[in-house]
This record gives sequence, structure tokens and C-alpha cells, in this order.
Amino acid sequence: MSRPNPKTIVIGSGFGGLAAAIRLAARGHRVTILEKLNGPGGRAYAFKQDGFIFDAGPTVITVPHLFDELFALAGKRREDAVQFIRIDPFYRIFDHEGRYFEYNDDEAFVRSQIRRFNPADQDGYSRFLASTRPIFEKGFVELGDVPFLTFADMLRVVPDLLRLRAHQSVYRYVSSYLQDDFLRRAFTFHPLLIGGNPLKASSIYAMIHYIEHAWGVYYAEGGTQALVHALLALFQSLGGEIVYEAEVTRILTEGRKAKGVRLQNGETIAADYIISNADLPNTYMQLIDPQVRSFRNSDFRYRHLTKYSMSLVVIYVGTNRRYTDSPLAHHNIIFSERYQGLLKELFAAKTLPKDFSLYVHMPTRTDPSVAPPDHEAFYFLSPVPHLGADIDWETVAPEYRERILTFLEEHYLPDLRQHIVTEHMIDPRYFQDTLGSYLGAGFSVQPLLTQSAYFRPHNRSEDIDNLYFVGAGTHPGAGLPGVVSSAKIVERLIAAVDGLGDES
Repeated sequence: MSRPNPKTIVIGSGFGGLAAAIRLAARGHRVTILEKLNGPGGRAYAFKQDGFIFDAGPTVITVPHLFDELFALAGKRREDAVQFIRIDPFYRIFDHEGRYFEYNDDEAFVRSQIRRFNPADQDGYSRFLASTRPIFEKGFVELGDVPFLTFADMLRVVPDLLRLRAHQSVYRYVSSYLQDDFLRRAFTFHPLLIGGNPLKASSIYAMIHYIEHAWGVYYAEGGTQALVHALLALFQSLGGEIVYEAEVTRILTEGRKAKGVRLQNGETIAADYIISNADLPNTYMQLIDPQVRSFRNSDFRYRHLTKYSMSLVVIYVGTNRRYTDSPLAHHNIIFSERYQGLLKELFAAKTLPKDFSLYVHMPTRTDPSVAPPDHEAFYFLSPVPHLGADIDWETVAPEYRERILTFLEEHYLPDLRQHIVTEHMIDPRYFQDTLGSYLGAGFSVQPLLTQSAYFRPHNRSEDIDNLYFVGAGTHPGAGLPGVVSSAKIVERLIAAVDGLGDES
């Protein structure tokens, strides 16, 4: 059993780090978050300029009760700190000709939308939706916050994985129910939201559609950054401390125990527990002495055996006019003419494809407060290969921006350039240099069946007994539900060491 009120350091203030910090502070730990940026959020950092607020990271909130749980730990209500606004439709999805499909959690409405594209697929959709419920119940409800630390943990679920056809890709799984090519795209894009290739990601990730169906899709009023700041205030109300511009350069160890951390300025801070919400591969490769690491956590594994997610180009713009006549909704996906070919090129990570698909976030459709009056806020996101590809972003980024803005002007946002009053752009270099993500991957370790559950980097280090991991690179994976659930896993593991049992 550990000493009373142990000292815990959390490296990074992303959603996983904040959730872990809140959970342990509520248990009586003395928790300090060390954040290398000048503000909270990690991948969910916010860019604020010229009266606009741009969420740099996640914009889709599902499973709202995961956040409600965190506030309840302090006897508070989430809705008293930040409001969640239900988005309907969840997404508006455009084909390359501008025709769109949209869906929500109303099966009858979705069937009516399907009827416009291929009436024969209506019943197929209903069968698909029904089939995702047991995947959701097993993969998320039952196993989403359970650690997989031993191979025996994995063996126990193998029969269920086989029964649920987890060996199939999401694309193959959906295609067994739907025949229309565009509808197949509309129901297989979800793995991209967590860094996965729909052609390779396990059909387990088809549960994302059911998660949306079960609990809806929400937006935090004021932007996702409002949720970040609400969680930070909750953490501080529990006695927690956060230090900005405090980059950790080494996790200090003695035998199998982490003793503390060293900061870039040379300062050392002792701790009883360390939780890393920093990029997991880089935590092992850059912050931990190679001599204390096993092969499982070696540079060789993370450099040569691990497959990583794609990266992203994101262009944030504010305009001095509202685009109320545009067909764009709050969440939009615009597919290029190619789908399978484009996905293969993105994840092969050799060069930049000639075409692109886009996610367009238009929060002012729901919340005008994130822009000055009569102005519009957007971000345009394009998946691109990570830095394993031979792409000179110094040269390519300006050209890529022009291609995206030209496309949007011609099809969705007339005269866009002449109305832009503020702009910011990030590319894979931002994910590598600012966020510390290996290869500039947007979502860390790719969600493949062979990189899931036991085969994914574990929530507790095999080499250092009091070192734990939360966030996109560990189990259960990327996306807000995944990273927040990883914090619940870590809390339970640490509570067992503390001798407090599982009280969550």
C-alpha cells in the first residue's frame, strides 16, 4: 500500500491527462500537471485570434456521461460548468458532385435519407445498425474501460471477437449490408476520426456509429476549449496544480521505479506515480533511458514495427460575412471522387495524393459566440500522410492551401478568400514539433486489430512499475471516449496499488 496522499505527476493536459488528474485528485492524490504549451488541452488546444476561437483538436463530443462522471466525483454537475448542445444532423456528407446525405439517431430519418440514394439499402442499413449493438455492448460498454495487461486478458475475449467478425475491416463489414458506393463511404468514415484506415481498421470500430446512435453527437457551447477549461477548473477545485511551459525531458528511474521527472530548465520534481498523456511512442523513445526498457518498449518496436495514423492539414479561417446560403452544416464531410484509392495512398505514406477529402467544421452554425458578430468561423481539415512520407511541407503547404481554398470557393463558399479576415494553418510539422507526436501522426498508434487491446501499448508500463499511460496511443485508443476511458483504467490500476480497490 502506498503512503497517504501520494504525489502524482501528469505529463500533458490533453483530455486523457485532465481526466486522470481529476480522478486521482478526487482520491486524495496531490496532483501536478506539467504542460509544455502555454495553455491547456494538448491536441485540444485552442487558437484565439482577432476575436475568433478555433478548436485545434476534437470537435465531436459523444458519450457525454463520461464527462458527467468526472464532475460527479467532486459532487458537481457538468451542466453547471459547460453546456452541451445536441447537433442534428450529426453530419452532412457530400459526394464529389455536391449531393449530400445526412444522418442522426432516428432510424426512420436515416432510412428516408438512404432512400434518396438507393432504396434497396434501407433494410440493409437496419440490419447493419442492429448488428453494431452487440459490438457496442461488448467493445465499449463491457471492455472500453478494462485494461489488457496480459495475454490471458486477450484470450478471454477472442471468442467474442471472432463472433463479432472483428477480423473483417470496417469497409468490408459495412459493404456486406450496403450496396451503394456512396452509402458505404458514409458509414465507413468513422475510423478516420480516430486515425484509422476504414479499409484496414477492425470492424469493432463500426461501434462508433452505434455510440452516436445511442448517445448522440454534441458540441460544447463556446467550443471544445470551453470543456477543457471547465475540466481544468474542476481539477483545480480539487486542489490540483497545473504548470505551463514545463516541458518534461526525462522520466527519472531507479531500478523498476520512477522517482520523478526532469524539466527542460533542469528542475527535477519527485513523484510517487507518473502518468504520461504525452505521445506514447515518444514518451518511451525520448523520455526513458533505453537501458531500463524491454524489447516491447524499445526504439525498434516503435520505429519499425508500429504502424501510425495519418496526419492532418487544418486551415482555420474567420470571414467577415456569414455563409447562411451555403449548403454546409455544423459537421461536414466532403468526399473526393476516389475513396479506396485515396485511403491507400494516405496510409501508404509515400507521397501526397493529388486529390483530397475534407472535414469542414462550421461551429458558428450552432454557436455564433466563437466569432465576432456577423462573422463566420471555419476549419477545413484534410487527412494527409504522416512524416514518413517524402513531402517537403515547407514547399507543399502553401500550394495545398491554395488547392483547398480554390475548391471550396468553386463549390461551397463563393469569394472565400476576399472575405477572410484571420487565418491559421497547421500541417504534420505542428503535430511533431509542437505536440511531440512521433512522425507527426495526428492520432498516434493506428487502430488496427493487431494494435488493439493487449496488442496496443499498455496503460501501465511493463518496465517501470509506477508509470502509467493515458491518451490516444494507449488502450482503448484515440477519440474523446477512448482517451477519457483510458483515465478510468489508470485510476483503477493505481487504486489497486493504493489498496483502495475499485470505487469508480
